Formats: sequence, C-alpha cells, structure tokens
Amino acid sequence: MEIKIHGDKIKVTKAMSDYIKEKLEKLDKYLENHDTVRANVIVKVKGHEQTVEITIPLKSFILRSEETQEDFYAAVDKTIDKLERQIRKNKTRLLSRQSKSSFDFNIASFEEPEEEEEENKIVKRKMVEVKPMNEEEAILQMELLGHQFYMYKDADTNKPAVVYKRNDGNYGVIESE
Repeated sequence: MEIKIHGDKIKVTKAMSDYIKEKLEKLDKYLENHDTVRANVIVKVKGHEQTVEITIPLKSFILRSEETQEDFYAAVDKTIDKLERQIRKNKTRLLSRQSKSSFDFNIASFEEPEEEEEENKIVKRKMVEVKPMNEEEAILQMELLGHQFYMYKDADTNKPAVVYKRNDGNYGVIESE
C-alpha cells in the first residue's frame, strides 16, 4: 500500500510515520491488490488534541475514518480500528457486490463471524419536494427541522445539493454535477 502522510500544523516525525505505516499494514490482508492502493493520511493538531484522518480511495467507493485523541498513537489505533470495523461490518454487502463489479477485496481474508451480524436495512423511504434556495436558506431549514442534513435545489445552478452539519460544528455542502 502506498501511504501519503501530511501534517497540518504539525511536523510528522519518522517515528509517527513508521507507526502509521505499521498499523496500516493490518488492512493489507483485506485488499486484493494492496500494492496499487493509496492511503492518504492527514495528521492535525488543535490545542492538545491530535486528529488522524485516513482516506483510502478504491475503485468503487472510499474508505474513510477520522479520530481525535490527546495521544497521537491512540488516535492512530482508533482510526485503523474504525476502518477495519467498517470493512468487517459491511462484509456481506461487499462480498455480494463482488460478483457485480471488481473490488479490491480479498475474500479469503474475511473470517466467519462467531454470531450472525444483523444487516442494516432500509426501514423508511421518504419522498421530498426539493425547492430552489440558496445555501443559507437550506441551513436555516435544516436547523428548523432539527436534522443533520437537508436536500435542496441550488437556486443558482438549479442542481440538487445537500447541506450537512459536520462534526466540528460547521457546515458542508455536497453538490451534484
């Protein structure tokens, strides 16, 4: 696995880099062609807290995890654990889609769970009227509804977009092409 490590307001030392690389090797067993996979790691510092963000783009989807801790090594461990949990939790979905498209997953690496995990399923479907509005109006509507995200039609581009509340308390916008 090719690993790109960047520091944001921190200089990533060789020890930090080696620790990240060692921990990311745990994920190689899940990836079929791990030599062609690229992992992007960003280490950020804010006060005493250190955030480790790992993004692994694959052919059909992206694995991503972010964790903030006071200890850098604990943040790395938790981030890697989250990524591994994501792969394990969605194992059945990944394997069922394996036949439809070519993923980079090594089927043999998945161990059979001791207990059958309950698969998440869609329990509600909702139709919404997407109204033209700007980002500020969409944020206001989202806050009024008490939701974490809100879908709307961008008044300028006339394309669907989603505004959402980020973990840091700010907002993000997802726009369609």
